[in-house]
Amino acid sequence: MKKLLLLGMALCTSFAFAQERKLPVDTTVTTQHSVTINGSRIDYTATTGTQPVWDELGEPIASLHYTYYTKNDVKDRASRPLLISFNGGPGSGSVWMHLAYTGPRILKIDDEGYPVQPYGVKENPFSVLDVTDIVYVNPVNTGYSRTIPETGKEVDREKFFGINADTKYLAEWLNTFVTRNNRWNSPKYIVGESYGGTRVMGLSLALQNQQWMYLNGVIMVSPADYKVFRDNDPVSSALNLPYFAATAWHHKALPSDLQSKDLLEVLPEVEEFTINELLPAIAKGGFIADSERKSIADKMARYSGLDVQDILDHNLDVPTQFFWKALKRRNGGYTIGRLDSRYLGIDKTLAGTRPDYSPELTSWLHSFTPAINYYLQEELDFKTDIKYNMFGPVHPWNNDDDSVRDDLRQAMAQNPYLNVLVQSGYYDGACTYFAAKYTMSQVDPSGRMKDRFEFKGYRSGHMMYLRREDLKSANEDIRAFILRTLSKGKSAKY
Repeated sequence: MKKLLLLGMALCTSFAFAQERKLPVDTTVTTQHSVTINGSRIDYTATTGTQPVWDELGEPIASLHYTYYTKNDVKDRASRPLLISFNGGPGSGSVWMHLAYTGPRILKIDDEGYPVQPYGVKENPFSVLDVTDIVYVNPVNTGYSRTIPETGKEVDREKFFGINADTKYLAEWLNTFVTRNNRWNSPKYIVGESYGGTRVMGLSLALQNQQWMYLNGVIMVSPADYKVFRDNDPVSSALNLPYFAATAWHHKALPSDLQSKDLLEVLPEVEEFTINELLPAIAKGGFIADSERKSIADKMARYSGLDVQDILDHNLDVPTQFFWKALKRRNGGYTIGRLDSRYLGIDKTLAGTRPDYSPELTSWLHSFTPAINYYLQEELDFKTDIKYNMFGPVHPWNNDDDSVRDDLRQAMAQNPYLNVLVQSGYYDGACTYFAAKYTMSQVDPSGRMKDRFEFKGYRSGHMMYLRREDLKSANEDIRAFILRTLSKGKSAKY
């Protein structure tokens, strides 16, 4: 395989920056590859490198590491879509979707997503690279991205580590990236997983109103909506029950009449109960009648696999941590995973109110960490001694003035081309699928744009693409979404 090293503005060799344990601010490495997607061979170029974040005076204050894939032999690059991909955290590297979902290479894992040795990567036969070019962006302090200087009092943390700061500098960085790569005429899509859902909601308006960059689509994968998570109100509590029901169904913990049904036959019933009965009941607090409290608890137990008394003891407000600990306490003695409740763990004691650790995250780090380090250095030829931050130091994170829901609504209202796809795993206990549905309903409370929202659910967890069956269907859903939302000559107007 022929490899071409292209150094940017930093006058530094790949050998030098590896030995100094310091990355150049601006550099690229380009390699050539091929992959077979849905039976067709695709030749493509992989460009990985760093690009500066500039301050108001044009001085670099950070350098972001990215990986950019472009299909070769494209006659009209302007008509080819560009997919801009972020993960979440906040503080997570852009590794998860890069090396397990949409990119041309994925982890060597089994069909359910568990680690397999020897570690490594293989072709992704379902990648969306056949229909769109893709860039994976690592925000500051994630992956190989770093502030300048990396540490010390000179680092202005307010420019990076918060909902609004994150949106502002990333929008500016993307302007530079799109300009350098001559992608202004391309249809553009942004995808964000977990906190990345918050990020892309904010970016939808920031790109449009601050950079004059208009999008065709926003894709939210297992989105985190901090209006749900941080309010700690009856809504955030009630929205967990459909996830409890899905997980209990998976672990065969529901009553026989529910267990005998398919999951998608059970969930609508639970969703209706959640909105119409559970949410109002929790909102009544201590003023709820004893008879109603008991009736609600009985139904919650039926739908969750938990004991009625445990639900009553929590005043109908059952924490997810308790659910992860309690569901299988008397059935095998296992805990269940937070991000994917198909995964099982073993605690020191059966007693307690929360698991000792997250079995799903330890499993994922088990396979992702060696794979991304190998892949970037050996297959993409990006040589460095810098540590790849799977999770980087970005806290404390400023969550003040969170307006991303309305940012997305306003961007959609101003841009008739803009559509939204939401993808969630039914067994995700961190960013639950029903919370994602609720967020969709709250972005546009008028309902006048609801035909531009699409929801897809999968029988796995937060990273639903780790399960091979869902890897195929979820990529196909993105592919179909992109092809459906291209303008195809239609004017952007109401």
